[in-house]
Amino acid sequence: MERLEQALAGRILILDGAMGTMLQRYGLSGNSEAFNLSKPETIRDIHRAYIEAGADIISTNTFSANSISQAEYGCGAQAREFARAGAQLARAEADAAGRPVWVAGSMGPTGKSLTLAQDLSDPTFRPYSFDQMAEAYAEQIRGLLEGGVDALLLETCFDALNAKAAIYAISGIPEAAALPLLISVSASDRSGRTLTGQTLEAFYRSVQHARPLSFGLNCSLGAEELAPLVADVASWAGCAVSCHPNAGLPNEMGAYDETPEQTAAALRRMAQEGLVNIVGGCCGTTPEHIRAIAAAVHGIPPRPRPEQDRRLSVSGLESVTLDMRNSRFTNIGERTNVAGSRKFAKLIAAGDYDTALQIAAGQIENGASIIDVNMDDAMLDSTAEMERFLRQIAGDPAVARAALMIDSSHWETLLAGLKNAQGRCIVNSISLKEGEEGFLAKAREIHRLGAAVVVMAFDEEGQATTYPSAPASRSTPATAWTSSRPSAGSSSTCRAR
Repeated sequence: MERLEQALAGRILILDGAMGTMLQRYGLSGNSEAFNLSKPETIRDIHRAYIEAGADIISTNTFSANSISQAEYGCGAQAREFARAGAQLARAEADAAGRPVWVAGSMGPTGKSLTLAQDLSDPTFRPYSFDQMAEAYAEQIRGLLEGGVDALLLETCFDALNAKAAIYAISGIPEAAALPLLISVSASDRSGRTLTGQTLEAFYRSVQHARPLSFGLNCSLGAEELAPLVADVASWAGCAVSCHPNAGLPNEMGAYDETPEQTAAALRRMAQEGLVNIVGGCCGTTPEHIRAIAAAVHGIPPRPRPEQDRRLSVSGLESVTLDMRNSRFTNIGERTNVAGSRKFAKLIAAGDYDTALQIAAGQIENGASIIDVNMDDAMLDSTAEMERFLRQIAGDPAVARAALMIDSSHWETLLAGLKNAQGRCIVNSISLKEGEEGFLAKAREIHRLGAAVVVMAFDEEGQATTYPSAPASRSTPATAWTSSRPSAGSSSTCRAR
C-alpha cells in the first residue's frame, strides 16, 4: 500500500489494457479464465506485452473467476483455481519486469444484479442473495491472495449493491482488507448513471466506507465521451481518480476502431486538466494503446489529493449530504413506518406495495430526501417485509432516489435492510443497552455494510439525561452522556463513536 501510494503521489500511473481483445488476437474465445490453466503461456505473453508497453499495474485474467459467472460454463467449482492461476501468471511477469509493477486482482460485477428485478412478474425475486454473492467473491479473493496479488481491482461495476457484497467479502478476510482497493464504475450512458440508475457520486457514497485507493470509470464509452464524467468524479472524490476507457464506441460489427493516438490524446487532455491519477484501457485497447497513453501523460503531474470532506453523505439513486455543522435540517419522511402510519401498516399487511410506494413517493415530493422504513409490527414478519419492500423500492426510481433510513429494533431486520439497498443507508438505531461488547460488534457489522448509524443515548442502566460540561478532547473519539440511573458513588456513561 505504501509503495503504491508513494508512486501515485509522484506521477500518473499506467494500467494495462484489454485482456479479451488480446485473447481474440490469439484466436481464443469462450471462457477466458479457463485459459489460465489451458493456455498459461499465452496469458503470460499478454501480461509481458503490456508491461513492455509501459504498464505500472497489470490486471489479472480473473474478471469472471467467481462461482456465479463460472456457473454459466459449468465451472463454478473451479473459480478459485482460475483466480489463483491467473494471479500467479501475472505475478510471475511482474516479478520479471526489472522495475516496480503491481498486480491487481481483477474482479468483475458478475452477470447478475442484486438490485434489479430479474422477473417482471415478481419484482422481489433475485437469483442470488447478498450473502451468496459475498461468498462467491470471498472464494475469488482467496484465490487471488494465494496467487500473490498486490491490490484488488473491483471493475466495470454497474450495481453498488454487488460492489458492497464484494467489499463485505474483502472486509471479512484480513489479508484482503490490508490490500489497496481500486474501484471502477461503468456508466450506462453519457448522463453518468449506472445501469441501476445511480449517479456516480451516489455510487461513490455507497462504497466510500471501503476507503478505496482510487475510484473512477472504465468500459462503457471512449475517453472523449468519458471526459465530462471523469471531471465530475474529480470534483468530489476523496481518493485517487482513474479512467480506463474503451477504444471508442464499437462499430456495427462490435469492433473498436479508435486508434492508440486518439485514445492517448483524450487521456492526455484529462491529465493536463488535473483530473486523473491512473489511466489505462478497456475493451478494444491493446499494448499499442497503452504505449501511446504512457507517452502522452509522461511528465504531467497527477491530480492532487483533496482535503477530506467531513460532512456526512448518504445516498439512494442520488447523493444526500447532511451538513450538521451549519445546523441545517434534513427532512426525513416518516410515513413509511408501520408504527407511525396506520394506513401504511394496513397496506403492508395486505401486500399492497404499489400504494405503499405511492406514500413514499409523496413524502419525497413534499421535500424528504431520506425516508424512514420500519416494519416492526407484531402481525408482520419484519425481516421478510423489510426485504420485500426495499426490493420494491429498487424498481421505483421516484422512491429509490432518496436515501433510506433502516429503522428497526430487531437486528436481523436491520441487516435485511442493509443487504437489500444499493445506496448508503442510515441505521436507526443502536445503543449500549446490551453492553459495550455487543454495541461494538453491531457497529463493526454496520460499517462493513457501509451504513451510517444513529446511536441512542442509552446504556445498561438507562437513558442519558445530562451532557458533560467539559467537551471531550478532539483526540478522543467518544462522546459521553451521563445515565439517568447512576449507581451509588459513581456515574454511568453512554459511550458512542
